[in-house]
Amino acid sequence: MLRKLLGSKTDYNELFKRGAVIIDVRSPQEFAGGAIPGSENIPVGQIRGRLKDIKTWGVPVVCVCASGMRSGSAKVQLKAAGVEAYNGGPWTNMIPYVEE
Repeated sequence: MLRKLLGSKTDYNELFKRGAVIIDVRSPQEFAGGAIPGSENIPVGQIRGRLKDIKTWGVPVVCVCASGMRSGSAKVQLKAAGVEAYNGGPWTNMIPYVEE
């Protein structure tokens, strides 16, 4: 809510122009039930083990899940490791950005 009051809003269009990758941090079963084409499925519990790989991508990362809770946790872990990461919230929020 504070972010909305301050007018700080993530420009996802700009992130995707810069080559951002979507990491869907839901379980493989949830991912198989519907996901954004081209997104990477790395469950939140596996983020730490994949940090080295993710850092080599050299692009912004937008984390998504079902509600925004797990993606928020993944964002915190990635940012702490020096990755430019954002919480995209529910994966369905990103559909308009990747369908353009």
